[in-house]
Amino acid sequence: MSARPTKAAPLRGRRCLVTGGGSGIGEGIAHSLAASGAAVAVLGRRRKNLNRVVKDLQAKGAEAVAVTGDITDQVGIRKAVGRVAKALGGLDVLVNNAGVGGPNACANDGPERWDDVVRPNLDGVFFTSRAALDHLPDGGRIVNISSVLGRFGVPGYTAYCASKHGVIGLTKALALELAPREITVNAICPGWVDTDMATDGLQLMADGMGIELDEARRQAMAMVPLGRILQPDEIGDLVVYLASRGARGMTGQAISHCGGQVMW
Repeated sequence: MSARPTKAAPLRGRRCLVTGGGSGIGEGIAHSLAASGAAVAVLGRRRKNLNRVVKDLQAKGAEAVAVTGDITDQVGIRKAVGRVAKALGGLDVLVNNAGVGGPNACANDGPERWDDVVRPNLDGVFFTSRAALDHLPDGGRIVNISSVLGRFGVPGYTAYCASKHGVIGLTKALALELAPREITVNAICPGWVDTDMATDGLQLMADGMGIELDEARRQAMAMVPLGRILQPDEIGDLVVYLASRGARGMTGQAISHCGGQVMW
Protein backbone atom coordinates (compact mmCIF):
# COMPACT_ATOMS: atom_id res chain seq x y z
CA MET A 1 0.00 0.00 0.00
CA SER A 2 1.20 3.45 -0.88
CA ALA A 3 0.12 5.34 2.23
CA ARG A 4 -0.89 4.80 5.83
CA PRO A 5 -4.65 5.16 6.45
CA THR A 6 -5.96 7.87 8.77
CA LYS A 7 -9.30 8.42 10.51
CA ALA A 8 -10.17 10.98 7.84
CA ALA A 9 -9.21 8.59 5.05
CA PRO A 10 -9.57 5.07 6.49
CA LEU A 11 -9.03 3.40 3.10
CA ARG A 12 -6.10 5.46 1.95
CA GLY A 13 -3.83 3.28 -0.18
CA ARG A 14 -6.50 0.65 -0.73
CA ARG A 15 -7.29 -0.41 -4.30
CA CYS A 16 -10.96 -1.26 -4.77
CA LEU A 17 -13.05 -2.77 -7.56
CA VAL A 18 -16.81 -2.18 -7.72
CA THR A 19 -18.77 -4.23 -10.24
CA GLY A 20 -21.88 -2.57 -11.59
CA GLY A 21 -20.25 0.71 -10.63
CA GLY A 22 -21.80 2.78 -13.41
CA SER A 23 -25.13 3.50 -11.71
CA GLY A 24 -27.34 2.99 -8.69
CA ILE A 25 -25.93 1.39 -5.56
CA GLY A 26 -22.62 0.66 -7.29
CA GLU A 27 -22.12 4.32 -8.11
CA GLY A 28 -22.88 5.25 -4.50
CA ILE A 29 -20.37 2.66 -3.26
CA ALA A 30 -17.70 4.00 -5.61
CA HIS A 31 -18.19 7.54 -4.29
CA SER A 32 -18.05 6.39 -0.66
CA LEU A 33 -14.86 4.41 -1.24
CA ALA A 34 -13.21 7.32 -3.05
CA ALA A 35 -14.23 9.76 -0.30
CA SER A 36 -12.48 7.43 2.17
CA GLY A 37 -9.20 7.71 0.31
CA ALA A 38 -9.34 4.56 -1.84
CA ALA A 39 -8.39 4.21 -5.48
CA VAL A 40 -11.47 2.92 -7.26
CA ALA A 41 -12.12 0.93 -10.42
CA VAL A 42 -15.70 0.70 -11.67
CA LEU A 43 -16.53 -2.25 -13.89
CA GLY A 44 -19.57 -2.84 -16.05
CA ARG A 45 -20.81 -3.31 -19.58
CA ARG A 46 -21.77 0.29 -20.37
CA ARG A 47 -18.67 2.37 -21.03
CA LYS A 48 -20.59 5.66 -21.15
CA ASN A 49 -21.95 5.23 -17.62
CA LEU A 50 -18.58 4.11 -16.27
CA ASN A 51 -16.80 7.08 -17.82
CA ARG A 52 -19.31 9.48 -16.26
CA VAL A 53 -18.72 8.03 -12.79
CA VAL A 54 -14.94 8.13 -13.22
CA LYS A 55 -15.10 11.75 -14.37
CA ASP A 56 -17.12 12.66 -11.27
CA LEU A 57 -14.69 10.83 -8.98
CA GLN A 58 -11.63 12.39 -10.57
CA ALA A 59 -13.20 15.86 -10.28
CA LYS A 60 -13.20 15.26 -6.52
CA GLY A 61 -9.51 14.35 -6.57
CA ALA A 62 -9.87 10.58 -6.47
CA GLU A 63 -7.84 8.03 -8.40
CA ALA A 64 -10.40 6.23 -10.54
CA VAL A 65 -10.50 4.06 -13.65
CA ALA A 66 -13.22 2.45 -15.77
CA VAL A 67 -12.96 -1.11 -17.08
CA THR A 68 -15.60 -2.82 -19.21
CA GLY A 69 -16.43 -6.44 -18.54
CA ASP A 70 -19.23 -8.99 -18.34
CA ILE A 71 -19.38 -10.77 -14.98
CA THR A 72 -21.25 -13.72 -16.53
CA ASP A 73 -18.30 -14.46 -18.85
CA GLN A 74 -15.85 -16.33 -16.64
CA VAL A 75 -12.97 -16.01 -19.13
CA GLY A 76 -13.67 -12.39 -19.94
CA ILE A 77 -14.09 -11.31 -16.32
CA ARG A 78 -10.75 -12.83 -15.38
CA LYS A 79 -9.13 -10.67 -18.05
CA ALA A 80 -11.10 -7.60 -16.95
CA VAL A 81 -10.08 -8.01 -13.30
CA GLY A 82 -6.50 -8.40 -14.46
CA ARG A 83 -6.78 -5.05 -16.26
CA VAL A 84 -8.09 -3.48 -13.06
CA ALA A 85 -5.19 -4.82 -11.01
CA LYS A 86 -2.72 -3.55 -13.60
CA ALA A 87 -4.31 -0.10 -13.74
CA LEU A 88 -4.42 0.30 -9.95
CA GLY A 89 -1.15 -1.46 -9.19
CA GLY A 90 -2.93 -4.24 -7.33
CA LEU A 91 -6.26 -5.05 -5.73
CA ASP A 92 -7.23 -5.03 -2.05
CA VAL A 93 -11.04 -4.90 -2.01
CA LEU A 94 -13.65 -6.48 -4.28
CA VAL A 95 -17.27 -5.31 -4.12
CA ASN A 96 -19.58 -7.69 -5.98
CA ASN A 97 -22.45 -5.31 -6.63
CA ALA A 98 -23.51 -5.96 -10.24
CA GLY A 99 -26.84 -7.67 -10.72
CA VAL A 100 -30.33 -7.43 -12.17
CA GLY A 101 -33.83 -7.30 -10.73
CA GLY A 102 -37.32 -7.92 -11.97
CA PRO A 103 -39.97 -10.61 -11.65
CA ASN A 104 -39.73 -14.29 -12.47
CA ALA A 105 -42.70 -16.46 -11.57
CA CYS A 106 -41.83 -20.15 -11.49
CA ALA A 107 -45.29 -21.14 -12.75
CA ASN A 108 -45.31 -18.70 -15.67
CA ASP A 109 -41.74 -17.97 -16.83
CA GLY A 110 -39.38 -20.37 -18.53
CA PRO A 111 -35.74 -21.19 -17.81
CA GLU A 112 -34.50 -18.37 -20.03
CA ARG A 113 -35.77 -15.75 -17.56
CA TRP A 114 -34.29 -17.77 -14.68
CA ASP A 115 -30.89 -17.67 -16.38
CA ASP A 116 -31.24 -13.94 -17.09
CA VAL A 117 -31.48 -13.29 -13.34
CA VAL A 118 -29.42 -16.02 -11.70
CA ARG A 119 -26.44 -15.81 -14.05
CA PRO A 120 -25.45 -12.24 -13.17
CA ASN A 121 -26.73 -12.25 -9.58
CA LEU A 122 -25.06 -15.46 -8.41
CA ASP A 123 -22.77 -16.92 -11.07
CA GLY A 124 -21.29 -13.46 -11.64
CA VAL A 125 -20.35 -13.16 -7.96
CA PHE A 126 -18.63 -16.55 -8.14
CA PHE A 127 -16.77 -15.81 -11.38
CA THR A 128 -15.61 -12.36 -10.27
CA SER A 129 -14.50 -13.57 -6.84
CA ARG A 130 -12.45 -16.37 -8.44
CA ALA A 131 -10.82 -13.84 -10.75
CA ALA A 132 -10.06 -11.45 -7.88
CA LEU A 133 -8.36 -14.17 -5.83
CA ASP A 134 -5.52 -14.10 -8.34
CA HIS A 135 -4.76 -10.58 -7.07
CA LEU A 136 -6.12 -10.13 -3.52
CA PRO A 137 -3.42 -10.23 -0.85
CA ASP A 138 -3.74 -11.90 2.52
CA GLY A 139 -5.96 -9.61 4.57
CA GLY A 140 -7.96 -8.50 1.54
CA ARG A 141 -11.71 -7.96 1.55
CA ILE A 142 -14.70 -9.17 -0.45
CA VAL A 143 -18.10 -7.52 0.02
CA ASN A 144 -21.11 -9.04 -1.73
CA ILE A 145 -24.33 -7.11 -2.27
CA SER A 146 -27.30 -9.39 -1.60
CA SER A 147 -30.78 -8.06 -0.69
CA VAL A 148 -33.45 -8.30 1.98
CA LEU A 149 -35.00 -10.70 -0.55
CA GLY A 150 -32.10 -12.94 0.39
CA ARG A 151 -33.80 -13.16 3.79
CA PHE A 152 -37.38 -13.89 2.77
CA GLY A 153 -39.44 -14.82 -0.27
CA VAL A 154 -41.68 -12.67 -2.47
CA PRO A 155 -44.21 -14.29 -4.82
CA GLY A 156 -43.34 -13.82 -8.46
CA TYR A 157 -39.65 -13.13 -7.74
CA THR A 158 -38.47 -16.73 -7.63
CA ALA A 159 -35.17 -16.27 -9.47
CA TYR A 160 -34.27 -13.03 -7.73
CA CYS A 161 -34.96 -14.41 -4.25
CA ALA A 162 -33.09 -17.64 -5.03
CA SER A 163 -30.07 -15.78 -6.36
CA LYS A 164 -29.89 -13.40 -3.39
CA HIS A 165 -30.28 -16.27 -0.90
CA GLY A 166 -27.48 -17.94 -2.85
CA VAL A 167 -25.20 -14.92 -2.44
CA ILE A 168 -25.54 -15.22 1.33
CA GLY A 169 -24.69 -18.93 1.22
CA LEU A 170 -21.72 -18.27 -1.05
CA THR A 171 -20.55 -15.54 1.34
CA LYS A 172 -20.57 -17.84 4.35
CA ALA A 173 -18.80 -20.70 2.59
CA LEU A 174 -16.18 -18.48 0.96
CA ALA A 175 -15.49 -16.75 4.28
CA LEU A 176 -14.50 -20.11 5.75
CA GLU A 177 -12.48 -21.04 2.69
CA LEU A 178 -10.47 -17.81 2.81
CA ALA A 179 -10.13 -17.49 6.58
CA PRO A 180 -6.60 -18.98 6.58
CA ARG A 181 -5.55 -16.01 4.42
CA GLU A 182 -7.47 -13.55 6.63
CA ILE A 183 -9.48 -12.42 3.60
CA THR A 184 -12.85 -11.41 5.00
CA VAL A 185 -16.05 -12.06 3.05
CA ASN A 186 -19.28 -10.36 4.07
CA ALA A 187 -22.64 -9.57 2.48
CA ILE A 188 -24.89 -6.54 2.70
CA CYS A 189 -28.66 -6.98 2.32
CA PRO A 190 -30.16 -3.64 1.27
CA GLY A 191 -33.86 -2.93 1.42
CA TRP A 192 -35.43 -0.16 -0.64
CA VAL A 193 -32.68 2.07 -2.03
CA ASP A 194 -33.32 5.13 -4.19
CA THR A 195 -32.23 3.79 -7.59
CA ASP A 196 -33.75 3.28 -11.02
CA MET A 197 -34.08 -0.43 -10.23
CA ALA A 198 -36.14 0.38 -7.15
CA THR A 199 -38.33 2.75 -9.14
CA ASP A 200 -38.92 0.02 -11.72
CA GLY A 201 -39.93 -2.37 -8.93
CA LEU A 202 -42.31 0.15 -7.42
CA GLN A 203 -43.82 0.80 -10.84
CA LEU A 204 -44.46 -2.92 -11.30
CA MET A 205 -46.10 -2.97 -7.89
CA ALA A 206 -48.23 0.03 -8.84
CA ASP A 207 -49.28 -1.51 -12.14
CA GLY A 208 -50.18 -4.80 -10.48
CA MET A 209 -52.31 -3.08 -7.86
CA GLY A 210 -53.85 -0.52 -10.21
CA ILE A 211 -52.52 2.44 -8.23
CA GLU A 212 -50.22 5.40 -8.89
CA LEU A 213 -46.46 5.18 -8.39
CA ASP A 214 -46.52 7.62 -5.45
CA GLU A 215 -49.10 5.49 -3.66
CA ALA A 216 -47.04 2.35 -4.27
CA ARG A 217 -44.02 4.11 -2.78
CA ARG A 218 -46.09 5.23 0.23
CA GLN A 219 -47.29 1.69 0.86
CA ALA A 220 -43.77 0.28 0.50
CA MET A 221 -42.35 2.80 2.97
CA ALA A 222 -45.16 2.00 5.42
CA MET A 223 -43.53 -1.44 5.76
CA VAL A 224 -40.18 0.13 6.70
CA PRO A 225 -39.96 1.07 10.40
CA LEU A 226 -37.81 4.15 9.67
CA GLY A 227 -40.33 5.12 7.03
CA ARG A 228 -37.98 6.17 4.26
CA ILE A 229 -36.03 4.90 1.30
CA LEU A 230 -32.26 4.63 1.74
CA GLN A 231 -29.73 6.44 -0.42
CA PRO A 232 -26.94 4.63 -2.33
CA ASP A 233 -24.21 6.32 -0.29
CA GLU A 234 -25.64 4.75 2.87
CA ILE A 235 -24.86 1.33 1.43
CA GLY A 236 -21.49 2.72 0.36
CA ASP A 237 -20.67 3.85 3.89
CA LEU A 238 -21.27 0.32 5.19
CA VAL A 239 -18.98 -1.04 2.47
CA VAL A 240 -16.30 1.41 3.64
CA TYR A 241 -16.58 0.04 7.16
CA LEU A 242 -16.36 -3.57 6.00
CA ALA A 243 -13.23 -2.67 4.01
CA SER A 244 -11.65 -0.81 6.93
CA ARG A 245 -9.28 -1.92 9.66
CA GLY A 246 -12.12 -1.82 12.17
CA ALA A 247 -13.88 -4.74 10.44
CA ARG A 248 -10.83 -6.97 10.14
CA GLY A 249 -12.40 -9.45 12.61
CA MET A 250 -15.78 -9.62 10.85
CA THR A 251 -16.37 -12.33 8.26
CA GLY A 252 -19.14 -14.58 7.01
CA GLN A 253 -21.83 -12.07 7.98
CA ALA A 254 -24.96 -10.96 6.11
CA ILE A 255 -25.90 -7.49 7.33
CA SER A 256 -29.37 -6.12 6.66
CA HIS A 257 -29.27 -2.39 5.86
CA CYS A 258 -32.93 -1.65 5.26
CA GLY A 259 -34.43 0.84 7.70
CA GLY A 260 -35.52 -2.00 9.97
CA GLN A 261 -37.48 -3.88 7.29
CA VAL A 262 -35.64 -7.04 8.40
CA MET A 263 -34.34 -7.39 11.96
CA TRP A 264 -32.21 -10.52 11.79
